Amino acid sequence: MKYFQILNYGNKVLKSNNIKSYKLDSELLLAKALNKTREFVLINLHNTLEPKYFIKFKKLLLRRKQKEPLAYIFKQKEFWKHRFYVNNDVLIPRPESEIIVDEVLRLTSQNSSKHFLDVGTGSGCLILSILKERLKSKGTAIDISKKAINIAITNAKMHHLQNKIKFVNIDIDKFRFNKYDFIISNPPYIDNIKFSRLEDDVAKYEPKVALKAGLNGLKIINKLIFRSKELLKKNGLLILEIGENQENKVKQLLMKNRFYINKICTDLRSHPRVIISTKFI
Repeated sequence: MKYFQILNYGNKVLKSNNIKSYKLDSELLLAKALNKTREFVLINLHNTLEPKYFIKFKKLLLRRKQKEPLAYIFKQKEFWKHRFYVNNDVLIPRPESEIIVDEVLRLTSQNSSKHFLDVGTGSGCLILSILKERLKSKGTAIDISKKAINIAITNAKMHHLQNKIKFVNIDIDKFRFNKYDFIISNPPYIDNIKFSRLEDDVAKYEPKVALKAGLNGLKIINKLIFRSKELLKKNGLLILEIGENQENKVKQLLMKNRFYINKICTDLRSHPRVIISTKFI
């Protein structure tokens, strides 16, 4: 069979299983099976596929048909300017979280020497993306998942930053070390009802501990804000990602804990997504 025939087959399988990006996914899966680029596939549509590669393609196609995300199938995900190793022990990095990186870089100079704490580091994509561009700064990254910490360490080594970051497998409740210039976090913020409505590629494959946050979705955010009072230096900044319709409640929590709200950043859909606040006592 020719490449284009294989792609047509993949398209039909994925489309019939309600994969919206069925065409792109088929192309990427065939490229993966061949260990080539998507561009190679598209400019060689009349090449004949060897049977051994068709077997590989079908195995990959079955995983995607079952709604497994491509990032987990490929064990990698692009974020900011870099590629990160991921598996289903960590959340898949998303473009919305890049707002945190962008804002930190706006607030710091290239030669600044800051100390960052990344709470719920997951793959480490936030802290690593920042430290790649702020080489005189250092970081601490914590996560309650030991498996996530191991993934983050792998990524730190891959980006040659393992000596810039201390990784700790601990809950923010029990963390008592140092004072930080910045605390950054993409915490769990999905409430129980919204979690029950998530699409299968998220609910079935991504780690629940990194998504679910109780009845109102604020369980972890509340704890994070409270602990940040102790962990931040005076005038230190807390930069955290929030979910839809959480802006007002999170602002109330911040003000209750004597944080000054500097800025609300919106995502590409104009939803409030990141809150920047300052500890002023």
